[in-house]
Amino acid sequence: MAKERIHINLVIIGHVDSGKSTTTGHLVYKCGGVDPRTLEKYETAASQMGKGSFKYAWVLDKLKAERERGITIDISLLKFNTQKYVITIIDAPGHRDFIKNMITGTSQADAALLVVSAAKGEFEAGVSRNGQTREHALLAYTLGVKQLIVCVNKMDLTEPPFCQKRYDEVAKNVMVFIKKIGYDPTAVPFVPVSGWGGENMLAPSQKMAWFKGWKIKRKDGFSSGKTLLEVLDSLYPPIRTANKPLRLPLQDVYKIGGIGTVPVGKIETGILKPGMVLTFSPAKLTAEVKSIEMHHQGLQTALPGHNVGFNIKNVSVKNLRRGDVAGNAQQDPPSDVSSFIAQVIILNHPGKIKSGYSPVLDCHTTHVTCRFAELREKLDRRTGKKLEDWPQVLVSGDAATVKLIPIKPLCVESFFSYPPLGRFAARDLKQTVAVGVIKSVEKVEPLKSRQKAQVTK
Repeated sequence: MAKERIHINLVIIGHVDSGKSTTTGHLVYKCGGVDPRTLEKYETAASQMGKGSFKYAWVLDKLKAERERGITIDISLLKFNTQKYVITIIDAPGHRDFIKNMITGTSQADAALLVVSAAKGEFEAGVSRNGQTREHALLAYTLGVKQLIVCVNKMDLTEPPFCQKRYDEVAKNVMVFIKKIGYDPTAVPFVPVSGWGGENMLAPSQKMAWFKGWKIKRKDGFSSGKTLLEVLDSLYPPIRTANKPLRLPLQDVYKIGGIGTVPVGKIETGILKPGMVLTFSPAKLTAEVKSIEMHHQGLQTALPGHNVGFNIKNVSVKNLRRGDVAGNAQQDPPSDVSSFIAQVIILNHPGKIKSGYSPVLDCHTTHVTCRFAELREKLDRRTGKKLEDWPQVLVSGDAATVKLIPIKPLCVESFFSYPPLGRFAARDLKQTVAVGVIKSVEKVEPLKSRQKAQVTK
């Protein structure tokens, strides 16, 4: 058997209708993730509903609701192989009302593929103040997705088709705003493709002979190529921390007939094995792992980066939910926090933020309202130096250290101990108002000491 390929989780982001699902569906189909029969079935169904151009997207948009609206709602997971990697695709939704799902998807990713449409008017809509292209790229950055790929899609719909001038204009625009966000544009490959026609996805396109290829500069030198597939092969494999205690934020919990309760999620740190006793926080449950599966195959050891489903004994589906975190009961088990100190950057908030402000925090897979209890210090965004103690208000563009108190039980960790569980975005007014990292957490004491404390009151 060949050496097992490294797993990479790739999230596909971008404004709605930029062609994310179609592009990825085509990639997955070409790299053998979908059999031609299924595609034919999708094609007939799509044309019956009068949406012929959606056939590749349907590979990803399996949900009926999505088929009718033609947009991706929940996060679908599919895998395909490149020469070096096994890539699990997390196709994140682009519609406004789905930004929450988009965050859950991105928090699981190692790299992000930002799809922008070159079609007339569509690019402008996606990058405008209320488009999602910026917001998605920003979230990807703050949720720690360090590797970005920009894919300029729908080159077949430019005027004239496959127009170099339009590609350059779009690429230049995107370059400006990803640089503002914090990405280094010289390390971000830009590739023009047509997801629908499959141009420049796996093989260089004759129709875009003007495209000389992408080239990126990284610490270890230059990397270059022409097609989207080559870009995926040039990704850095992520560094996985298997020697830390287990942390596995749940993405969903299913009840499967004949098997029982099956939580699903991506292992962020540590190792999961059958027979292990897990603690779930904030659900305050412990349970033993019966078996583990990934992509419908049994596993004896699951490592960081693996998206797994595992079966647990004697726990009802009702007692667990998305956002709970599983850890090893014997080794630094996760616990919920009563408060935490975080360093935040206010991105776009129309007014002034005072203590008591309560946006929804999205951290790993959880979404919980948290209150800004204390505004401790205002910092210089670039250097991190302290500007003033106990500021009265924070406005867009400010960086600050704040104390946050969750309104419902919440399990998070400090960024330094468990990076994936220590980054968050704060949402309010249907947009991301702030992003931050958690510096320290105040854990809730175990039940016994708490009961005593109540008695002494």
